[in-house]
Amino acid sequence: MALNLTSIAYKHFKIMRFILSLLLTGLVVAVASWVIPGVSVAGFGWAIVTGLVIGFVNAVVGGILRLFTFPLNWLTFGLVSFIITVLMIMLSDKIMGSKFDVNGFWPACFFAIAVALIEMVIVRVSGDKS
Repeated sequence: MALNLTSIAYKHFKIMRFILSLLLTGLVVAVASWVIPGVSVAGFGWAIVTGLVIGFVNAVVGGILRLFTFPLNWLTFGLVSFIITVLMIMLSDKIMGSKFDVNGFWPACFFAIAVALIEMVIVRVSGDKS
């Protein structure tokens, strides 16, 4: 039985990429919560967990809401999708309890914008296209 080193190296690469993605997500959430008044996170570890929760909630609940609001989203050029993202951040606040706090709709809105901008800068700097 021959050992396929290319396959093993590729699996390790994917695992390291996932870990790096988690750390960058935590960094983005931590920086955005530091910049935006009305948003706080308990620490870097909780920032990573918050990023995971926001991503999961946005994928599951947000995906279902986007499916049902597609015609309205199309008419408003994506504004409804942005509002759904803001609402998913607020839902994540309720799920996380005191570890991630958002003090209303507008801080959640600015947090969503800040996260999108910070992630855009990271992608531009890193040159990552995936």
